[in-house]
Amino acid sequence: MVNTSRHHAVYGVLNDYLTGWQLRDTDDERYRQKLERFFVEEKGFSKQELEPRLFIETVINNQYVKSTIELTFSLFGERLMILRYGPGSLVTRERPTVAAARLLEPQYAIPLAIITNGHDAELLDTSTGKVLHNGLNQLPNRDQLAAMYPTLALVPFTDEKMRDREKRILNVYDLEVCCRDSNCAP
Repeated sequence: MVNTSRHHAVYGVLNDYLTGWQLRDTDDERYRQKLERFFVEEKGFSKQELEPRLFIETVINNQYVKSTIELTFSLFGERLMILRYGPGSLVTRERPTVAAARLLEPQYAIPLAIITNGHDAELLDTSTGKVLHNGLNQLPNRDQLAAMYPTLALVPFTDEKMRDREKRILNVYDLEVCCRDSNCAP
């Protein structure tokens, strides 16, 4: 039976493709699972090269926000790319995706970031914020990312003023106002 008492329809539970963990079965989670399968089965990444559900926690002006990075791609012992998912427009989610890539790794900005709504995707250059490729099929596969590795700059991103600015951007974009003052859980 589907629980629709909140704005997130919950169909029950499902097992995560990468970890086997039991998760709430929602429309958004179904897209996340589809993306995990896509990168393993079609793009050639091993499950061990993908880290699911990493978080960045920010508190700005007493407003706590927990931002999710759906997938983090690691090759050669380095985090090289992240993926964030969100329904709707990709353009409005580009900036917080870049901010997340700049903040996740404490020592350097992760050089590539993907924003996707499950139907379309953009690959972003983290240093410039520019769109490098459009479309899910244009995203790099494992071999392409490995070939890009020598050209990817793992630039330190440790300046506290710059990190604070990115935290503020992430905090304001990822604040969920739909659930304010209610008992809504995503």
